[in-house]
Amino acid sequence: MAARSAAPAAGAQPDAPAGNWVDRSAPASWRPWLRLSRIDRPIGTWLLLLPCWWGIGLAMIAHGPGWRALWIAVACGIGAVVMRGAGCTWNDLTDRDIDAKVERTRIRPLPSGRVTARGAFVWLVVQCLIGFALLLTLGPAAIWLGVLSLIPVAIYPFAKRFTWWPQVFLGIAFNWGAMLAYAAHAGRLEAPAVILWLAGICWTLVYDTIYAHQDIEDDELIGVKSTARRFGDNSLRWLSGFAVASVAGIALAIVMAGPESALAWGLALGGLAGFAVHLAWQLRQFRPRDGELALRLFRSNRDAGLILALFLASAGLV
Repeated sequence: MAARSAAPAAGAQPDAPAGNWVDRSAPASWRPWLRLSRIDRPIGTWLLLLPCWWGIGLAMIAHGPGWRALWIAVACGIGAVVMRGAGCTWNDLTDRDIDAKVERTRIRPLPSGRVTARGAFVWLVVQCLIGFALLLTLGPAAIWLGVLSLIPVAIYPFAKRFTWWPQVFLGIAFNWGAMLAYAAHAGRLEAPAVILWLAGICWTLVYDTIYAHQDIEDDELIGVKSTARRFGDNSLRWLSGFAVASVAGIALAIVMAGPESALAWGLALGGLAGFAVHLAWQLRQFRPRDGELALRLFRSNRDAGLILALFLASAGLV
């Protein structure tokens, strides 16, 4: 007789990958805090980290490689975990009343009562302090950019209350690392990094609008705004435009960085081609009213961004 599948862990989130480490192996007392930081859903950490790695690769193309780039990549990896956790904690603190009304989010740690608001605030401070300690190792330009990044991070949870375009605010925050990591390697912020950041915002509009299609019905009931609601059945047309803008912006950033050899050009543009093909595949699969498909396509953006990151880094090394 086939073995019976294990019951879901108490408080397991419905949009977390099945069998994730938190639900499977983390001590029970840790799980609410790890879920508050979305450790059970690592895709958000990847989407915060990958623009950082893009920025490092682009800076290596423009200024040459170096051992410091390795530390920047590691610091960004750790920083993405803690700062994504801090951002999610802040988001859940501000949205706990809204989350209690949405089917997908009502069992999150705060609206379900597994974590108190006071405890969540302390957890937020701890994560921010770890992130700040990492930031101090990256140089003055990166430090100032890191401090400035707190502005869009603070605004984002409120954006869905006053604009149909909260995904723009998410994109501003999530792609900030492209400028920060570039500046950490180059010692200053330059135009290619700014263009890369803008291209990343367009990418975020693609993947987060796809993600927001899961919640359209609940968002309509409680009056929360999103690009998914704004675009509706015309989403594919809008997302195609943002995808083209993202690819064009990354291409411009690569040209401005100026690869020095034919091999570097080939690697950088090859990575961009892989990124573009992946976006085209997503849009071909996308169906505005299919929530389960939306979640799968959203998660697949890790692979799209990772393709570009690896090829940009390779171009910077040759």
